[in-house]
Amino acid sequence: MIELTIALILFLFPLAYSPGPGNMFFAAIGGRFGLRASAPATIGYHLATFAVTAAIGFGFAGVARMSTEVFDLMRYLGSAYILWLALKFLRAGATDDGKDARRATVMDGAILLLLNPKAYLIIALMFTQFLQANSNSGAGLVFWITSVFTLNNFVAFTVWTIAGDVLMRRFRSEDSARPLNIASGLMLAAVAIWIVLQ
Repeated sequence: MIELTIALILFLFPLAYSPGPGNMFFAAIGGRFGLRASAPATIGYHLATFAVTAAIGFGFAGVARMSTEVFDLMRYLGSAYILWLALKFLRAGATDDGKDARRATVMDGAILLLLNPKAYLIIALMFTQFLQANSNSGAGLVFWITSVFTLNNFVAFTVWTIAGDVLMRRFRSEDSARPLNIASGLMLAAVAIWIVLQ
């Protein structure tokens, strides 16, 4: 479980901490209104994250029990997708400017997650990589992965909220964005290789 958790955190770190729509949203409201005012949106987002992640995880647990071959195929396809993401990070430059900040509610945070197709893809991809086929501890493992995923996102978005405009200004320049993207790409590539070799 410790090895799986470390690999899961390495997998999630570049996805959660690198500039993207979700953390740009929280950086913007944090930069404009501060940490306390962003709390309702943060709560809404992560309640929705936990619910959606658990639901998707239990669906994948069923697939894993039904067919080891199908699950393994999905796992290898997922590894290929992680490598593709790594290449995108390695080739990426500066990020696009985020949208203007506004005071957000619990519902805004939940909707941000629920209407983000990239989140569903990442969650599904995560379970193809880290949910063990034919595992006897299916429900416990789903809840563990769901909890680690939700907590990791919470910490990441809190960091982006606190940093706010400082990080947004820093990562708008091509020179500053490149080191972050290279590090994120290398971390994803390492996780993909670990998954294939296990």
